[in-house]
Amino acid sequence: QVQLVESGGGLVQPGGSLRLSCSASGSISRFNAMGWHRQAPGKQRELVAAITNGGTIHYVDSVKGRFTISRDNAKNTVTLQMNDLKPEDAAVYYCKAGIGIYYMDYQGKGTRVTVSS
Repeated sequence: QVQLVESGGGLVQPGGSLRLSCSASGSISRFNAMGWHRQAPGKQRELVAAITNGGTIHYVDSVKGRFTISRDNAKNTVTLQMNDLKPEDAAVYYCKAGIGIYYMDYQGKGTRVTVSS
């Protein structure tokens, strides 16, 4: 059973940047898709970004041009670079892994991102 551990969350002002990292206890190459979900208070959880072993990348429309997802199978890590953060980006971000972008069953415990001045 793989464990996913997120890091890099915190408090940032609007317009600022954060870099979230997800480290896996085992090889992530067996997971076709790695990604990030987020959940803000009172809102539904949403898929923010995902990347497959084949290089297919998906972003939710609201983060396109601001967020960049990458994965390093050799280091068993997935990274989400978040730029130009907005208050609406504030949420708990969860690292996800699975067989497909919309079928990511493994999840970390989450890291909180707060965007506030």
